Formats: sequence, structure tokens, C-alpha cells
Amino acid sequence: MADCLPGPWRLCPRFAAGKSKSDYTVNEGVKMKQGIFITFEGVDGSGKSTQAHMLAARLEAEAIPNLITREPGGTALAEKIRQLLLFTEEVKLAPGTEVLLYAASRAQHVSEVIRPALNRGEVVISERFTDSSLAYQGFASGNDPELVRQVNSFATGGLVPDLTFFLDLSAEEGWRRVLERSGAEDRMEAKGLSFQEKVRQGYLR
Repeated sequence: MADCLPGPWRLCPRFAAGKSKSDYTVNEGVKMKQGIFITFEGVDGSGKSTQAHMLAARLEAEAIPNLITREPGGTALAEKIRQLLLFTEEVKLAPGTEVLLYAASRAQHVSEVIRPALNRGEVVISERFTDSSLAYQGFASGNDPELVRQVNSFATGGLVPDLTFFLDLSAEEGWRRVLERSGAEDRMEAKGLSFQEKVRQGYLR
């Protein structure tokens, strides 16, 4: 994991194939012909939401049009799928069902929110994207990562983030932060620390 920034977690930027930092320099107040898609990834409790909102605030201060969103969710339909995936205890989801529901939520999110914003020339910031499915539904859940990748490629129409920030926090520290949160844990969090460690290892592959 090259070029990671030190801190309580490692902040590891991953640029799209063939791209570098210089490709994404944006001048103050300039409207881009094509937007930039930035995602934040990491285990639960790694600070994705905090960092995403800090970036959005910085862009706002520089008068750069931006949109911040999250997954699963981001649209009316995707939010309903989010509730089913994370907070409906009476439904036991088969592994394949979980993969397909996340992909369905993402397909709607890309079509309804992400691509239109990119076409408007905005910087789109998403808390989670396809890397989350590879780490959670692929590596950590024992599903074939390549199959998960193919399903998500179809769901997104091949959309790939221009820049992904992977917040590499230890599973133990992330889990400690999850336990400190108020409110009920979601379905993914309820799988416990050992699952979070598998997720982290999935991200690092």
C-alpha cells in the first residue's frame, strides 16, 4: 500500500488506472466539463463519514461544486434496500441475495445520483462504493470476489472512482469506535470483530 499518509489510521489514496494527483487539480470556482468521482473506504468506525464531510467542506470553501452521498443508500429506493440489508432482523439473507441487493442499490444510486452529478461537472464524494462489496460480500463473506466484481461492474455500468481514499484503521480500533456509538448496531456490525478483521484483510488485497 504505497504513499499512505501516517496517522491514527493510514490514509491511502488509490488513483484510477493511468491517473495521478496532477490529473485532478481543480482551480477555485472553475466548473469542470466532467466531474471527479471520489470514494472513501475502510472498516466500520474508520472515519469515512468524517473525512468525506471534511473534503466536501473544503470544496465548498473553494467554490467547487460537489455532492456528498453514501452507500448503501443515496436514493429513495436505495434507502429502502439499505433498511432491508442492515436493519431487518427477521429476514435471514442468503449470501447471493446480499450481493445482489447491494448491487441493486448501487445501480439505482449510480443512475439517479452519481452519473448525473458527474455529467454536471461536480465532484462526487461517496462514503463506500464497489470496494466495500469486494471486501464485505466478497472476501469477508466467502463469496467469489471475481463474481462480486462482475456483478458490480454490470450494476454500475463500469463506473470506476477516479480516486479512492482507503482509511486503514486496525479492526480492533474500528470495533472500539463502533461499540462507543449510540444506537443499535447494524447487521454488518453485529458480525463482530473477527468479521471486521476479514474485511480489513479484504481491503488490503
